[in-house]
Amino acid sequence: MVGVYSNGGVERDPAEYNENIVKYGVIASMFWAIVGLLVGVVIASQLAWPAFLSWDAFPQLNFGRLRPVHTSAVIFAFGGNVLIATSFYVVQRTTRARLAGGVWPWFVFWGYQMFIVVAATGYLLGITQSKEYAEPEWYADLWLTLVWVVYLLVFLGTLAKRKEPHIYVANWFYLAFIVTVAMLHVVNNLAMPASLLGSRSYSAFSGVQDALTQWWYGHNAVGFFLTAGFLAIMYYFIPKRAERPVYSYRLSIIHFWALIFIYIWAGPHHLHYTALPEWAQTLGMTFSIMLWMPSWGGMINGLMTLSGAWDKLRTDPVIRMLVVSVAFYGMSTFEGPVMSVRAVNSLSHYTDWTIGHVHSGALGWVGFISFGAIYCLVPWLWKRKGMFSRALIEWHFWIATLGILLYITSMWVSGIMQGLMWRSYDSLGFLEYSFVETVEAMHPSYIIRALGGLMYLAGALLMAWNVYKTIKGDVADTEDAVNPQSAAIQPAE
Repeated sequence: MVGVYSNGGVERDPAEYNENIVKYGVIASMFWAIVGLLVGVVIASQLAWPAFLSWDAFPQLNFGRLRPVHTSAVIFAFGGNVLIATSFYVVQRTTRARLAGGVWPWFVFWGYQMFIVVAATGYLLGITQSKEYAEPEWYADLWLTLVWVVYLLVFLGTLAKRKEPHIYVANWFYLAFIVTVAMLHVVNNLAMPASLLGSRSYSAFSGVQDALTQWWYGHNAVGFFLTAGFLAIMYYFIPKRAERPVYSYRLSIIHFWALIFIYIWAGPHHLHYTALPEWAQTLGMTFSIMLWMPSWGGMINGLMTLSGAWDKLRTDPVIRMLVVSVAFYGMSTFEGPVMSVRAVNSLSHYTDWTIGHVHSGALGWVGFISFGAIYCLVPWLWKRKGMFSRALIEWHFWIATLGILLYITSMWVSGIMQGLMWRSYDSLGFLEYSFVETVEAMHPSYIIRALGGLMYLAGALLMAWNVYKTIKGDVADTEDAVNPQSAAIQPAE
């Protein structure tokens, strides 16, 4: 049953879809975005001014413990909540079926929030297994495994009872993300607890086997959590917002299968010039280069979906944010394979170039596609004509974009300079620069990075205010009675 509210929103039979859980997911996503970005600004400032922002009396607030709080909060708390919320929304709309499982989707949501809190408090207390993107210890990992299995069952159950016979491509990407992350998480975190009442554990792997398993996990956490899941968002929200069909459905299927097959082999490129056998390093490098093809195929498919609607880039800042995110996806998936080439990696590895690369994907691709999806969802879920203020979205877009550019360009300069200084020798064959000299040379770049991160945080704070006012039902005085973003009205499915 579908009707129309007086404010132009869409009224539905509340039994048709479970929208409340998506609302909670949107609010949680915004909360964790602010937390993660704020901690990021703090630790970036600590690197720029270490003497001023170091507190011996409070080790919980120093860089070593806050850094995993930042990465986990931005990736798993913010990004994970965006993925759970959008997947629950998209799978219902594209299957024309209510979310399966009754109370179990709520278990997924609250269980995931519990995992985030348990992991983060552990980091602050110094409890970590020191694996990139996999820092939580065994007790948190076991809880997340249970939550993730229920998440998979809810998603599969909804697909199983679908009224629409066709499975839309976004659901393929969501399913690949859920299944593969489960496999990666379980294998990489195989460990024996030191004691049932203690927090420590011993990994099932050691030495180079542990390193290879970790980067098989680490790179594919990027590939399936931060890429496949957010490509599902791209394939639903860009066509929906632009009111255009996907440019090529055939290309989307090729994009899916090529990405799924190739990505899983690329992890060893993180271990160039290590004890890993050279054939394994070369295998990872080769598959990384091959990733250009499906990645750019997906980027082209996303951008070309705007065919016939390019004018929306000028009039709709949300479309602009979604499209710029896809452009950053294309740039990051070009830069990554280049950095996987052994000759380039000899310069870039262990430097800030890698930090710049990661953040061009995280801030530009993941951040912007997530913000764009939330800007779409809030009016749809709370039955509003549009966001509270279109001007605030414009400000968010431009402030955040400038922040990203400051961040990644400063890290490119810093990283390449680091690599060149580290490999510079004098006429006698000695290192020309000490390590301290390289740190001093990086200081201006670190200040610029902190400024870029602060601007990105400022944009997110503007968005949080905009979301709050929209949920409250306000309309800015500067907005017309009929908001220019009326395209955000969710049409009848």
